[in-house]
Amino acid sequence: MMLHIPQILQPDEVREMRGRMDAAPWIDGRATVGAQGAGVKRNRQLDENAQLTQSLADAVLRALARNPTYFSAALPLRTVPPLFNKYASAETYGFHVDGAVRTFAGSPGWLRTDLSATLFLSDPDDYEGGELTVRDTYGEHAVKLPAGDLVLYPASSLHCVTPVTRGERTGCFFWIQSMVRDHGRRQMLFELDQTIQALHAQHGETEHTLALTNHYHNLLREWTEI
Repeated sequence: MMLHIPQILQPDEVREMRGRMDAAPWIDGRATVGAQGAGVKRNRQLDENAQLTQSLADAVLRALARNPTYFSAALPLRTVPPLFNKYASAETYGFHVDGAVRTFAGSPGWLRTDLSATLFLSDPDDYEGGELTVRDTYGEHAVKLPAGDLVLYPASSLHCVTPVTRGERTGCFFWIQSMVRDHGRRQMLFELDQTIQALHAQHGETEHTLALTNHYHNLLREWTEI
């Protein structure tokens, strides 16, 4: 399941974040990938160890924590601290697969990458090209979202960023280990939760919404790995 979650960041938050990033030094994006990724990756990133990167990452994590749709879809257990990248002048990242496990500074061990996330920090009119393209059994899906919006997709998917032919594409990316490892189960829980929320908004708390909520939590209890 690919999911578009709008307005993780509000416009003023995006502007403030972009202002801080524009004044920062950028490094070769190949610094954070292995041999396979380095062969197809041509972009720039903020240094993941820089104080600015850590401050921006904290701001993104706070924004995610206040978004109930993100929590319902990802059921996050652990999250790799967000990183930030930039594409311009035909920079691109060819088709690749994200590593199945990652570690990072301050982590007590390895994290399994169940989900990948891209948070767009440039509006679509700011650049041409630069689509996040995700390949699955149904074909290829190109994603280009408004600044502040996020796309969530299985980390097992092959994906790329097409060359930016005009302007500049700035974004944030990170990986999540979910409390529910199985993608199909996680999708069922998300759809059930969204149905419960819609029924509750329409009818209030009823015997039926309470019964569905009970089933949701029992399934979550059954499938959670923590």
